[in-house]
Amino acid sequence: MTMHITKDTIRATAKELSNWGRWGKDDMIGTLNHVTPERIAAAAKLVRKGKVFAMGLPLNEKLQSGLFGGRYNPIHQFLATGTDALAGEQLERQGIQYADDVLAMPVQGSTHWDSLNHVFLDGQMYNGHSAALVSAAGGGTVNGIEHTRARMIGRGVLLDIARHRGVDWLADGEVISSEELDACAARQGVEIRAGDFVLIRTGQQERCLAEKSWAGYAGGDAPGLAFETCHWIRKHDIAGICADTWGVEVRPNETKAVNQPWHWVVIPAIGITMGEMFYVKELAEDCAEDGVYEYLFVAPPLHLPGGTG
Repeated sequence: MTMHITKDTIRATAKELSNWGRWGKDDMIGTLNHVTPERIAAAAKLVRKGKVFAMGLPLNEKLQSGLFGGRYNPIHQFLATGTDALAGEQLERQGIQYADDVLAMPVQGSTHWDSLNHVFLDGQMYNGHSAALVSAAGGGTVNGIEHTRARMIGRGVLLDIARHRGVDWLADGEVISSEELDACAARQGVEIRAGDFVLIRTGQQERCLAEKSWAGYAGGDAPGLAFETCHWIRKHDIAGICADTWGVEVRPNETKAVNQPWHWVVIPAIGITMGEMFYVKELAEDCAEDGVYEYLFVAPPLHLPGGTG
């Protein structure tokens, strides 16, 4: 579906697909309400081989370019080291030899979830809360990432769009439609169900790793989901959606009216917690090898009260 996207289009789509009030006025987890004990138990039965695929990127990858909100790459420093221990001072002063370190980074500086207080539409966040409830003084008093930590588990489904197209990776700016999501699922022999965590593989991240360059990855051009996939997300009542790109949606965006139009709808209106920069290469290879594209998905965030991700 090709559409002309304006601010009015975005507002109308948000109103049409809104989940505000669906789970009550105090709800702060949105589509994660689709994660139920019954669905978790069913997802656990998907485990057959016990193979585990970690999907977080190493925190020493230089993903950030500072183009978006001043985000910087993780800073990892040591407060105490083995050489300190060998120098003898530690044992005399503290009675133990040890190493200790510290990490400073934006919460969205590497593989992460976007929480429901991350993006606003006309000054409001998910479920009608004012954007004023996220402040430097008080932090994120509603819709913070901490509310999701016990719901990030369920049936995961990989939609390997790159392999579906027969390429190593999609080119920047290539659009993935709802129709293609359905076609990919059908070709893989997997059904999208309510409460699923859907993971999209474009291969862009693998291209960056192969070329040993993250130039443009953060905030630059990328393959990704079309704006109209907002309807696909709402139709299927999935719990979460993730991708191997910086922003999941296609860049350049399909409109110049706003930045990240898809985000304007899926987070504040639909209320979906969505993941970015997921490392999927090894998972995708295993899925292609045995033809099984469903699995137990477990991805809790840090317990960071008020966090935007």
